[in-house]
Amino acid sequence: MSPAVRPPAVAGVFYTGNAAQLAAEVSRLLGAAPGRAGVQPKALIVPHAGYIYSGAAAAAAYARLAPWRSLIRRVVLLGPTHRVAVRGLAIPSADAFATPLGSVALDRTALAAVAGLSQVVVSDAAHAQEHSLEVQLPFLQTALDDFRLAPFAVGHCRPEAVAEVLDRLWGGAETLIVVSSDLSHFLPYDVARSVDAVTCQRIAALVSDLEPDEACGAYPLNGLLLAARRRGLAAELVELCNSGDTAGDKARVVGYGAFTLAPAGAGHA
Repeated sequence: MSPAVRPPAVAGVFYTGNAAQLAAEVSRLLGAAPGRAGVQPKALIVPHAGYIYSGAAAAAAYARLAPWRSLIRRVVLLGPTHRVAVRGLAIPSADAFATPLGSVALDRTALAAVAGLSQVVVSDAAHAQEHSLEVQLPFLQTALDDFRLAPFAVGHCRPEAVAEVLDRLWGGAETLIVVSSDLSHFLPYDVARSVDAVTCQRIAALVSDLEPDEACGAYPLNGLLLAARRRGLAAELVELCNSGDTAGDKARVVGYGAFTLAPAGAGHA
């Protein structure tokens, strides 16, 4: 029987396991990100590497939530699977996910609303070691007040399958959708910059045929972009860099892009 709380699996690896240091680091990253007044984001696309590599890029998107931190009460979080193969979207049986900053209760009502879909499966194994979701939690715990989490570890599936889940959980201003994805992997610095620039143009155009070599979270990302296109959202690139810009060498880099998505024509650049 699975534990009621999924414990942190990558604390001390992708981010510090010390609660005080983690709180200070995330607050520093959010504080350093340029704020911007505008319309409330409906969705974010954020990277999921170690904070030393992609934390500042992720913070650039999370900082945009500040005016609505008490309004957002549910986060639908989707990320790719790195360790356990999954067909479709895997949800956990846990009641909460923990980080050094505390536990986040899962929105069992939301998960029950999609549990009957054929593309949704229950897999604690898919979530147990998955960092793409876990590294987002300290940012969410710091950027928002009280919220519940609906987490999905997404394997190979069609954009329509992801969009169907998102449509059921779309909600209103109380619901934020977050897709966790890095961009290209292990290309030389200049090549990565060129490849990632094209990928970002494709994301901004709300295409839904991205490949995993363009964005490792392509499967959940394609579903979000399809749903966003149908619902008249616009995507804004708020940060683009790679590990060669932050804490890595330039021979083999990983790309990081952060986007906000909000209704088109509503003050969203």
